[in-house]
Amino acid sequence: MDLKHLHIGSMIKEMVTKSGIEIHRICKFLNCNEEDVIKMYESPTFDTEVLLRWSKVLQYDFFRLYSQHLILYSPQSSMNYIQKKKTDNLLPAFRKSLYTKEIVEFVLHKIRKGEMTKSSVISEYKIPKSTLYKWLHKYDMMNK
Repeated sequence: MDLKHLHIGSMIKEMVTKSGIEIHRICKFLNCNEEDVIKMYESPTFDTEVLLRWSKVLQYDFFRLYSQHLILYSPQSSMNYIQKKKTDNLLPAFRKSLYTKEIVEFVLHKIRKGEMTKSSVISEYKIPKSTLYKWLHKYDMMNK
């Protein structure tokens, strides 16, 4: 899965294939026809309401893919600036440094397969060195 370049339509298509849900059920739930569903599979982006409906029918949080993308690829300094900025916004503030299980597995997979070194993971994804080494130790990766 490529978290850097998200193509939500193809990810949804893959999840439909894995789940085995029939197309007529999906069409009924989304209130559309089969041709519309096929067009959605080809779409790189979705309206949030449509994405929410897909998340419900497939019982998978597609929004989390975008959250993980933000954790890995958003500039650290920009996120700090936004968090420090005083606002009267009623929306909750989220910390960037919360790593999900999927993020940890993604990063460790890159190291295991030799696609990235430890230092390149630290510099590209802005993961603290101590955090990465804790993950490596926890998953017994230090000698691999």
